Amino acid sequence: MDIQDHITARVREAVKKIFDADLETVELQPTRKDFEGDITVVVFPMLRLLKGNPQAIGEQIGSYLETHVAEIDRFNVVKGFLNLVICDDYYLDFFGSIRKQEQYGYVTPDPEGKAVLVEYSSPNTNKPLHLGHIRNNLLGYSVAEILKAAGKKVYKTQIINDRGIHICKSMLAWQKFGNGETPESTGLKGDKLVGNYYVIFDKEYKKEIEELVAGGMNREEAARQAPLLLQAQEMLRKWEAGDEEVVSLWKTMNQWVYDGFDITYKNLGVDFDSYYYESDTYLLGKDVVEDGLQRGIFYRKEDGSVWIDLTDEGLDEKIVLRADGTAVYMTQDIGTAIQRVKDHPDIGGMVYTVGNEQDYHFKVLFLILQKLGYEWAESLYHLSYGMVDLPSGKMKSREGTVVDADDLIVEMTRTAAEISEELGKLDGYSEEEKEELYRIIGLGALKYYILKVDPKKRILFNPEESVDFAGNTGPFIQYTYARIQSILRKADETAHHSDIKNIVLHEKEKELLKQLEAFPAVISSAAEGYSPAVIANYTYDLVKEFNSFYQNVSILGAEEETSRAFRVQLAGKVGEVIASGLRLLGINVPERM
Repeated sequence: MDIQDHITARVREAVKKIFDADLETVELQPTRKDFEGDITVVVFPMLRLLKGNPQAIGEQIGSYLETHVAEIDRFNVVKGFLNLVICDDYYLDFFGSIRKQEQYGYVTPDPEGKAVLVEYSSPNTNKPLHLGHIRNNLLGYSVAEILKAAGKKVYKTQIINDRGIHICKSMLAWQKFGNGETPESTGLKGDKLVGNYYVIFDKEYKKEIEELVAGGMNREEAARQAPLLLQAQEMLRKWEAGDEEVVSLWKTMNQWVYDGFDITYKNLGVDFDSYYYESDTYLLGKDVVEDGLQRGIFYRKEDGSVWIDLTDEGLDEKIVLRADGTAVYMTQDIGTAIQRVKDHPDIGGMVYTVGNEQDYHFKVLFLILQKLGYEWAESLYHLSYGMVDLPSGKMKSREGTVVDADDLIVEMTRTAAEISEELGKLDGYSEEEKEELYRIIGLGALKYYILKVDPKKRILFNPEESVDFAGNTGPFIQYTYARIQSILRKADETAHHSDIKNIVLHEKEKELLKQLEAFPAVISSAAEGYSPAVIANYTYDLVKEFNSFYQNVSILGAEEETSRAFRVQLAGKVGEVIASGLRLLGINVPERM
């Protein structure tokens, strides 16, 4: 039982003994910095049950706790707020219990427990990954790691959108304008090469529209009748019919893209346990829809299309099969979800990391799966997130105005190099060590800047701001970690291993211990809310607290050997928790900076 649960139980006990009343809840909060105390009991909510002056009620409860609860040293009451001072021994015992825990705060998964499948990335194979994909990947990967740390078995996956008209546009443009070039012949990553042809298609398509308009056709009709679009549509029909030449080109160009994606994922530091492909899954849901028709869950319209009526649930009617019998996105997603549970029978829920423009789609999908009778459908979650904007505005893939993921990673590394060189703290580093450090700092800056923001909020991404070595940034946190490692290297062996007994805590030491104590609850809260921002901001608060401790308390210069040993060990544990917190965000830490 942690200290808050313990105090809650004893406050209820006090109210029962003193007032013969049963409190349902006890409101606790950290004591404000300008008052003495560690934990505050808020008396005002008790006035619904207890009659009297809140100051007097607080005094009576405080006196009972001081007498009967060993962990409480003293108390004070300020305007109905009962401030409790927790004794040093409690915090020293706590520190002793976690000092040698290698993964303090993490919960060991229950091998018999239900697993969670986390889907993220899910790109199209007609273009390289861009800044929006980076937010998606970082969010999904981090949430998967946080769920694991909270004791869940986790499967990481993605659905690759490898079919459709947009894929055929790149294929057709390569056929017409590519002159047989390949990633090998051009030296380009395959996803970039294919993405270039998606942009070329758009430019040539717009030229054709203008020519048709100049010839007297209205713009809307010209957009439908442009020869390139008609050829792309014909290519899609051939693909769906299994035309050997088209399917062969599709396989070749998709493989170029997959090879390119793999490099980006490796550079970004994310991974997957399994892959699903839309070309495999777009027909999976058709059998399910047929079964749902028989059971009256779906209905067929006169034109032959199949729908579901969700108006009673506040939604609308949704098509699940076209009149010609072909699948829509919803059909594919129904089939994919069911297939995933067949592949992993221990799945108890799924997390879909997809932008907020798809909020309605997932409400409908989850409701359909529930109506089909799947118990696990009650545990589906849409990790909805806002767009990433740049100071220059929105990104557009068709026009080639996106921020390429690979280019951004390189740019972040370059920015980190420039700032590090300006600070001039890299004496004695080899060129290889410098490059690795720049990469760690640059990626840490990128990841932290994106993950510290609540997923639902839109982000305006500023690369220079993210690599600041001061403030709420990745490099600032990494620098503090490196500073701690420097202290640990300078400390003698005795300080690292001495047992800590009978010391009086400095207020800065106590504040650090309180921060450390909160870490398991922070992981649990981040997992429940699917929010890496909770971890990011906790880690920043811990770093701020450590820097305040560092500035106010001498560590290696402490006069007493016991105090010096305790402070070295406390700094070491803070470093471990900083590294653990950043690891959950996919961020590495440098041993020196």
